[in-house]
Amino acid sequence: MPLPDSITQLVAVLAKLPGVGPRSAERIALHLVQADSGAVKQLAEVMLLAREKIQFCTTCGALTEKSPCPVCDDARRDSSLICIVERAVDILSVEKSNTFRGKFHVLGGKISPLDGVEPEDLSIGGLEKRLAHEPIKEIIIALGTDVEGDATSNYLAKRLSRVGLKISRIGFGLPAGSGLEFADELTLSRALEGRREMS
Repeated sequence: MPLPDSITQLVAVLAKLPGVGPRSAERIALHLVQADSGAVKQLAEVMLLAREKIQFCTTCGALTEKSPCPVCDDARRDSSLICIVERAVDILSVEKSNTFRGKFHVLGGKISPLDGVEPEDLSIGGLEKRLAHEPIKEIIIALGTDVEGDATSNYLAKRLSRVGLKISRIGFGLPAGSGLEFADELTLSRALEGRREMS
């Protein structure tokens, strides 16, 4: 027996969410249509409220309810250190590591001429304004290792180069707890290139 149209439409909408495949979308849809209507209404209201309240930080581009965001507004963070990320959600990944105490800057994408993304489409100008007004001494580029990530990183390193400014890129290599037999050639090559001296 086919699903009713309203459930089919709900499955189609849910399947557009990142990380939700067709089977997961169907399970979620079936759960929602059988759940207590108060719980479903609460979910819908919370989703709408979050969408209305969340904005981008005018300084760094992070997701926030007020601008500047808590990271930019935190005087305990090292304002001489900026980590460049591609998307606002990447900040959450870096923050989960509990090792970075500097500030952030969201590019809003990567240079990709094939997709029509040029340097002017990214928030590089905003970063240059920050360099002129903030005491930044080091920029850490935390972009992926795909072709666009490498090209964007190299472009940024050249464009942002200034006397007294250190520009580095995060290291890439083997995941923690993994062995060499599971590493592909590119990952192993990056791990060797990103080696550091042991003390």
